Amino acid sequence: MEIKITTNQVLKVLQVLSWIIFIGLCIEAGGIAVNTFITLFINPQGAGNFWEGAGYLSNLYKFDHGHFMAITVTMTIVAVLKAIMFYLIVKLFTDKKLDISQPFSLELRQFILRLSYLALGIGLFSNFGGRYSVWLTKQSVETADLQSLHIAGADVWLFMAVILFVIVQVVKRGIEIQHENDLTI
Repeated sequence: MEIKITTNQVLKVLQVLSWIIFIGLCIEAGGIAVNTFITLFINPQGAGNFWEGAGYLSNLYKFDHGHFMAITVTMTIVAVLKAIMFYLIVKLFTDKKLDISQPFSLELRQFILRLSYLALGIGLFSNFGGRYSVWLTKQSVETADLQSLHIAGADVWLFMAVILFVIVQVVKRGIEIQHENDLTI
C-alpha cells in the first residue's frame, strides 16, 4: 500500500502551520509591547514579567530606563516584523492569488520582494540589538542571551534577505520570458 501526499495536502498543512506561527508571533509581539508599556508607565515591577530574560530585563530597568526601552523596543520591532512576514504568508494562502499554472506573476514577485525587505529589516534590527547588548556588556551591565531576547540570528536573517532578493530577480526574469512567450504565440 502506497501513500501519496499531494501538493494540495502539503499546502493545507503549511497553511495551518503558518496560522499557528502567525498567532504565536502576534502574541509574542503584543506581550513584549504591553510589558514594556506597563513597566515604563504603570508598574516598574513589570520588568520581571517578560517570558525569558526577565531577570536581565529587570536588572537593566534598574540600571537605566533608557537602555531598557532601547532593548525592548528593538525586541518589539523584530517581533512585529516577524508577525508581518507570516501575515503576508497567511494572506497569500487565503487570497488564493497564487496560480500554479502561471507560476511567474507580478503578485509572486511582490510577495517575495516584501518578504526580502522584512527579512532585511529583521536582520538589521537584530544586528542593532545584538551590538547594543554587547555594548551594554562593556559598560558592565549584566546581559541576557540574545536567543532569550528573541533578537538572535541577525546574520541568518540578512542572508535570507539576500537569497530572497536573488529569487525576486529570477522571478522577474521568468515573468519577462513568460511575457515574451505569450507574445510569440
